Amino acid sequence: MTAFGATRDRDRSGSRGALLWKAAIITASLLLAGCTTVLEQTYGPPQTTAGAAIPPPVDPKQARIGAQEHPRIVASFGGVYHDDKLEKTVARIVGRIVAASDDPSQSYRITILNTPSVNAFALPGGYLYVTRGLLALANDSSEVAAVIAHEMGHVTANHAMQRQNKARAAMIVSRVVTDVLQDGDAGQLALASSQRTLAAFSQQQELEADAIGVRTIGKAGYDPFAAARFLDLMGRFAAYKSAGSVQDKRPDFLASHPATPQRVDFAVRAARQFGAPGIGEVDRERYLQGIDGMLFGDDRSQGFVRGKNFYHPTLGVAFTVPNGFILDNTTDAVLATAPDGTALRFDGANLPVGTALADYIASGWVNGLDRNSIKSFSVNGLEAASARAEAKGWVFRIAVIRVGPSATYRFIFANETDTPGLEQSTNETVQSFRKLSPQEAAALKPLRVQLVTVKSGDTVESLARRMNGVDRPADLFRVLNDIKGNALPPAGDKVKIISD
Repeated sequence: MTAFGATRDRDRSGSRGALLWKAAIITASLLLAGCTTVLEQTYGPPQTTAGAAIPPPVDPKQARIGAQEHPRIVASFGGVYHDDKLEKTVARIVGRIVAASDDPSQSYRITILNTPSVNAFALPGGYLYVTRGLLALANDSSEVAAVIAHEMGHVTANHAMQRQNKARAAMIVSRVVTDVLQDGDAGQLALASSQRTLAAFSQQQELEADAIGVRTIGKAGYDPFAAARFLDLMGRFAAYKSAGSVQDKRPDFLASHPATPQRVDFAVRAARQFGAPGIGEVDRERYLQGIDGMLFGDDRSQGFVRGKNFYHPTLGVAFTVPNGFILDNTTDAVLATAPDGTALRFDGANLPVGTALADYIASGWVNGLDRNSIKSFSVNGLEAASARAEAKGWVFRIAVIRVGPSATYRFIFANETDTPGLEQSTNETVQSFRKLSPQEAAALKPLRVQLVTVKSGDTVESLARRMNGVDRPADLFRVLNDIKGNALPPAGDKVKIISD
């Protein structure tokens, strides 16, 4: 949770019922990964330069729109990640595949986004984006080339404008039926039919971009099978995340590019046009050197999840959730879920200086508030207030804690039933909330990708024990290094571990 994210949520807190509505859908949203397509959201305008770059596009209209959209893109994905070594590594890959692309005259700009989500996307005008989360997962240059070449395929095939036209047509059909014919039900059916057509159209675009991407990396001399290999790896990473952590609402590459058997099989068949597996360059050693030392997970400005604990050195606060809860840090808030279905949201609250916390709770933003349940108390020397609410089939436990004159934070717990664990979990978590000392805040370090050399006698378990700050280190070690079972690379090879 960034400090900006907390402030942004504070600005929305005055909307009656908004936070409780959000809390009520936390559990569902955590269980059902969003199908939001990043490409669909952002296709249209190009972005301004950030990170390593190839000469910019010259279309003044696109450049103007890009300048307007750039802050939204950067804010949505954690800002720009600056690392000279990493930027040169990515720029080298981009330059090589541009030369082999269908349109080598097309200029591109590459931006590395400062987010742990695994994502990449392209915008008209040649603007390419890749997250440090995706770069940390990849194991060689050919895999990164496969992703970027796929996104370049969307640009050269003009998929953005095609899809935008299809979407506009779908809305026009719906409006004509609804407004002109005054038939709302028929309008909804027309819109649903158009959306199904649009979804099929988007899937066809993905396969077309896959074909372009595989052809491009093959012509560039990279391993053409890298696309299928990385699709499989991303699927394994998604399974690791969903099995042991809260589903993050941040969009990822697989949300818009699902690693379906059809897509993997298609990528393999496209690669076979170049020959059998084993052809082409992977450029593993040089790529791993390029990502050595890169941030992994959240950076200092977002706070750190360490097991059951959340620490935010910038905001200077920390808390601990009970056993069984799984924490996840998102841009807007810290989320958590428990086995009994209890969900938690932790964020900031916007209170005028001097406002009593009990008055804030009763100010109208809590639907179904039991006013008799409001009570004031202290937590580790900090002023606090709590209450209970029940609305739309959900039971809520709310707590607000003031850290300073202009810094107040909220815990919102929700469950469909008022289980004994709901009140107990709320009390335990709220009572654990505290201010970090300057020494504690200064000692907190972000996790980073580190390279280690495999030695004779090493095992997956022995190398995974060198990792810290992550859940199920052996499972993550296997995924990060694309290891299936216990088959380590040979002695002398480099592998990735995560440590602070």
